[in-house]
Amino acid sequence: MDRRHFLATALSLAAGSALGKPQAGIALTSRPRPDQAGWPSDADWSALNQATSGRLTRVTPPNLAPADAKQLLANPFYIGDQPGLTESSGWLDAWRSEPSAYMVAAESSADVVAAVRFAKVHNLRLVVKGRGHSYFGASCAPDSLLLWTRKMDAVTVHDGFIPQGSSSEPVPAITAGAGCMWLHAYQAAASAGRYVQGGGCTTVGVAGLVQGGGFGNFSKGFGTAAASLLEAEIVTADGEIRVINETREPELFWALKGGGGGTFGVTTRLTLATHPLPTSVGAVNATLRARSDDAYRKLLARFVEFCATSLCNPHWGEQVRAHPDNRLEIHMVFQGLTTDEARAAFKPLIDFLAANPDDYAGKDSLEVVGVPARYFWNGWLYRLFARSAANFDGRSGAPWTDYWWKGDGEQVGAFWHAYTSAWLPSSLLSPENRTLLVDALFNASRHWAVGLHLNKGLFGAPPDVIAKARNTATHPDAFDAFALAIIAASGPTTFGGLATPDPVLANAHRDRVNAAMEALRVAAPNTGAYVNECDYFQSDWQNALWGPNYQRLLDVKRHYDPDGLFFVHHGVGSEGWSADGFTRLPS
Repeated sequence: MDRRHFLATALSLAAGSALGKPQAGIALTSRPRPDQAGWPSDADWSALNQATSGRLTRVTPPNLAPADAKQLLANPFYIGDQPGLTESSGWLDAWRSEPSAYMVAAESSADVVAAVRFAKVHNLRLVVKGRGHSYFGASCAPDSLLLWTRKMDAVTVHDGFIPQGSSSEPVPAITAGAGCMWLHAYQAAASAGRYVQGGGCTTVGVAGLVQGGGFGNFSKGFGTAAASLLEAEIVTADGEIRVINETREPELFWALKGGGGGTFGVTTRLTLATHPLPTSVGAVNATLRARSDDAYRKLLARFVEFCATSLCNPHWGEQVRAHPDNRLEIHMVFQGLTTDEARAAFKPLIDFLAANPDDYAGKDSLEVVGVPARYFWNGWLYRLFARSAANFDGRSGAPWTDYWWKGDGEQVGAFWHAYTSAWLPSSLLSPENRTLLVDALFNASRHWAVGLHLNKGLFGAPPDVIAKARNTATHPDAFDAFALAIIAASGPTTFGGLATPDPVLANAHRDRVNAAMEALRVAAPNTGAYVNECDYFQSDWQNALWGPNYQRLLDVKRHYDPDGLFFVHHGVGSEGWSADGFTRLPS
């Protein structure tokens, strides 16, 4: 135990009489708000501040000068550093980003223990925030206590890691703290000649992505982040620190692998298996246009055939978008191929356009670039040679290697009008079903753009990758899906008064997104959705998000958190609470 951890633990114990000890089985029906009976007194808050070495503060949104607001609120690193902000600013008719009443800026597991015990004793609405990327607004709630793990962001690379209590052979791994983002995990792993499977967006938190399942750029090659989890440290609702893995408390460990973040406890660190670093990675971009609806149907049909034969393998990831203006937009990434091999893979699709010049444009738009994988996550590469691909954290003192992909920029601070997803089964790629898929894609694209995220779906992955993924709580539909379809719309950020949502426009966008998904669902009427990227208003969400795994997850939830201290929208067990998480519903 290091000195900081020892001191924090000692202070927590010293303040024990004020913080209290959580008691199991107490089911209070309503959580207090400020100025209501049951809200902690000033003396109570002072005790929590003492127990966390002065890390308790009130939470307020940043007060920005108009000249600074637009630039800073478009920077995901800045937003992530503000306890009063979230990476999305809200969702139409669902939620708005609002700060908690108080915050513990945790720097150790002892700080987390103190905050959890305090929230349990005082029956508070508790919110956990690492990087704050939840589309559902899981990391914010007014009148709550925020447990902010941003500063717990250490990364450790292991040449050989053995989970506690295990007799397994040591494996290369990486340990990330609760506040760590994927960019820093990738950089640390690559510097050691390793690759860790994570998310595509550089500023997404490691902990949240893993607990939601964890699909990323190269999941068809390396599986999900959840399937890579070897061990986790978690503080559960009883205020205890637990180190869990396949041997120690295996049911809770299984639940953390895709059962949803912020539901079973506060994960303070995670250790993930790593893989040999690919020799090369790269990107393929192209914009193909059809000059008529009939030609567009034929282009979609040719793409579906091409997808089945060339893209459903461990080398490929990312997405293709079908647009209402008969445009097919390709933004793919690859690993383990040379640029010549990647270009050759797309030749059949380009040849199709070239053979029909009167019907199509865009055959010359194909762009293929590749780099050694050890450089792929190094910011200097993009600063010097590819500024069109990335934006940089330009704040004074910011690490010069911190960047985010320009393609993710539209999500920074977004106010969501609608967001839906659906797993698309591999059977739709069979020759006898391709017409059904093409018709569904064409009809959906008449309403709104349809994104086919080919890396989010494990069809085409190696058998051992799929086998490991099946030992997680992720919906089984993901393992046979060739893609996750995402259809979404958003407006400008509402932070800082920069924009006010236009209700007429937002409702029109929502209706078009929902119409597009309804048209696409003709081809996949009963498949599930991805926990980390789905509809706030998802019907039958228990089945849609976890399928046959839900009852097992609910059993874990009831065992480790019987009183529902940890609440997130559409999280396991949330059906027992009001929409704001403050009132327990009659059973």
